[in-house]
Parts: sequence; structure tokens; C-alpha cells
Amino acid sequence: MHCIQHILIDSKAEARWRSRRDSVNLISIQVARPRLATYRGQTYSTGIFKQPVSGPVPLRTLNLDGDRQADLAVHGGPNKAVYGYPSEHYVFWRAELPGTNLPWGMFGENFTTEGLCETDLHIGDRLRIGSAIIVVRQPRIPCQKLAVKFQRNDILARFLRSGRSGFYFSVEQEGTVEAGQTFEILSQQPEAITIAEMNHVFAEDIYNESLLHKAIATVALPDDWKDFFRKRLVGPAVVAR
Repeated sequence: MHCIQHILIDSKAEARWRSRRDSVNLISIQVARPRLATYRGQTYSTGIFKQPVSGPVPLRTLNLDGDRQADLAVHGGPNKAVYGYPSEHYVFWRAELPGTNLPWGMFGENFTTEGLCETDLHIGDRLRIGSAIIVVRQPRIPCQKLAVKFQRNDILARFLRSGRSGFYFSVEQEGTVEAGQTFEILSQQPEAITIAEMNHVFAEDIYNESLLHKAIATVALPDDWKDFFRKRLVGPAVVAR
């Protein structure tokens, strides 16, 4: 099953989602504790060097067992408890970065997924994986730790420009998860902004009035994002789309 990447969700997205329900899978789970890494003469403490784990893994409100974040000012917390990244995007990155070793977890994700796309996921959508229930909360905005992982500074702009952000989940119900399990879609929020639309209004069409209002009206979007977008509304003249 392929994740078809578009910048904005189209009118057939819900049908595509429903047709994927038999192939929405958790391919791999990765965790890590912070370690030191050097890049361009500077040393960083980072939890991005995640490694795959097998067997059942407890998923708690703030993270998976065995997983920790180094800089809690920008990573971790209840609205960034788990980071998911589509396995389908690795095809794109192997073409973009020939010769680069790209094992699962290379982008720092906890969940490498199949069948989940930025275009289809709305903020507030609820999914069951194993005995846990998780909620889609926000896209991933790359920071310097991604450059540390790849040992190249251009990965930040490439990642942002690609629209292949992945997605953060909060944990509504703690439970146990295991690679190979299937995601069950419990509920969707079709009126809410999608992860793809979030990426678009954050990095591309930054004063799009329609999307800014849609984001602010999305109940499950974290307050810091809403505050960020409200400031955009009082910036340069917006363009209604």
C-alpha cells in the first residue's frame, strides 16, 4: 500500500483512507535515550539516534518505555508523546539522498508506519494500536538535531520543503504496542486541519487566511500552534483562498 503524497488534501481523501484500513500497519518501533553527538565542532545531547525494539513495548502518556528526549523545551510532552513517520517516504529520501544509509528510525521516529499519510490525517483523529489509543496532534518541524543525525545542514530545508513531516501523537489511553500490529481508526475529524495543510500554511502559503482560520478552529490543535497562527493573521496582508 502506498502513501500518495500531495501538499493539500483532496476530496477523495476519506475514501482513500477507508480503502487503506486493511493496510494501516506499524512496521517498526524505535526508542532511544539521549546521547552525545558532534556536528561541525559542537556537541549536542540528543535522543534522535533511535534503534528498533522487538516484542511488546509499554506506551505511556509521555513516551514509550525506553525512550527519552534531551531538550524538553522543543521535544516530548503530552502532545509529542510519539512520533510517527511513513515508511513510504523512505522511497523519496533514497532518491533524494543517494548513498545515504536510511534504516527505519533514521528520521527519529518512534513508529515507522504503513498506510498513514499527512494528507489523510486530521488533527484530532483517534487511532488504536495494540491496547493503546493515540490522537493525531501536530506535524514535526525539523530542528538542528536532524542535521546532527544526517551530518548535513541542508536536510533541514529539504525536509521542510518536502512536506513529508510525519506526525506527532498524544496518548489518550496507555497500553502496550508491538511492531507488526495494525492501526484501527476509531474516529476522524474531517472538519479539522490536516497534517499536510499544517505543513503548507507553516512553510509555503504562510498567510493563507482560510487555512489559518481552519487551524485556529481545530479543537485538538495544541494552544502554542494556535497562538502562532493568530500572530500570522495580524501580519502582512493575508490572501483568502
